Amino acid sequence: MANFDPTEASSSDIRAVARVGQILALFGPRVLELTAADVAERTGLNRTTAYRYCASMVAAGILERGTRRGTFALGGLMLELGIQALGRQRIVEIAGPHLRKLRTAVRMTAVLSIRGATEPVVALVEEDTSRMVVVTVHAGSKLDMTAAQTHLFLAYADPSALDASTEGMSAVDKARLESEIYSARRQGFSIARHSGGLFAMAAPVFDEQGMCATVAILGAGELDLATALDQLLATATALSDELKAPGEGPHADL
Repeated sequence: MANFDPTEASSSDIRAVARVGQILALFGPRVLELTAADVAERTGLNRTTAYRYCASMVAAGILERGTRRGTFALGGLMLELGIQALGRQRIVEIAGPHLRKLRTAVRMTAVLSIRGATEPVVALVEEDTSRMVVVTVHAGSKLDMTAAQTHLFLAYADPSALDASTEGMSAVDKARLESEIYSARRQGFSIARHSGGLFAMAAPVFDEQGMCATVAILGAGELDLATALDQLLATATALSDELKAPGEGPHADL
């Protein structure tokens, strides 16, 4: 009989779970389907191993066969778990009216982002269509290091989160990011400007445990940013107050 090492099996299981998480992280609002070759290229697995992982995840309900031949998409189990996870985030449940009010007041797209596994994730979007140019983002999008929301999440996070986020960055890029994070923490809000005259302004939302989300507005061109910032901060404060108020959630009267 072959020798069985429980420690070795445990390490193998942990690596397999990590691979599953890595594969799932490849999907997003703009990446709905992937082939085994896509998975292999983006994870460093060989194609045969990537296919075996994807096929096993289909059998478990984590993935399902995509609409195109040879592709895989997120499965029903992930949909169920995603809905349950969002259901635990009370901020997502109560933020809708606040975002709509903010969108109307500033005539910009209003966005709520929550903490994801590695980056902030857009949870709710209220698009402003009153202008010629609509600036928006897809719900489910993961935000990168240039996003105003990301700067705030890192500003209020444990220092180890910043270390993990800046791993592999050049000294120049790391210094720039640290400056943005410092400013966000000192000011209590963050403004990020992007190419094409696009910009985002974000403010933190707090519950009893600390910062739990950000509310942001997206715009373009030269707008009245001072007034917009006042409205943004007022919205973030109103959300924080509602989250901290016991017994005043949307089901309080039931």
